[in-house]
Amino acid sequence: MGWRRLHAPASELVSDDRPNRHCITQILEFLEGERREFDLPLDLRGTPFQLKVYDDVASIPYGASRSYGEVAKRVGSPGAARAVGTANGANPIPLVVPCHRVIGSDGQLHGYAGGLETKARLLAMEQSAPAEGRLF
Repeated sequence: MGWRRLHAPASELVSDDRPNRHCITQILEFLEGERREFDLPLDLRGTPFQLKVYDDVASIPYGASRSYGEVAKRVGSPGAARAVGTANGANPIPLVVPCHRVIGSDGQLHGYAGGLETKARLLAMEQSAPAEGRLF
């Protein structure tokens, strides 16, 4: 059963999806477990720091995670873990720029605009997906 059917059974799509059909299709494929990466044209807006964070977060592979501190170091601002959290909180497309993959350095889940339960479910969905080349 797909994530959308399980966690948002009452959801429905708008009747005229033509302008965004490719986006909707990719998001639904992701939520159904059929897509691991998005191939969408993005025009992200934000501060230079936010854009660095979004770029780094977008590079976190499906099923993997990074800590807020790791992201801060990777964008050239060690010690700015809280600022990474703030940038993630402003992320306008959290599935496409997968900020659910950013966790606390202690492995705990912290902050997610969709709620920590949703963050946990997204991470669990990605962890339960079979990895290519892995038998077990």
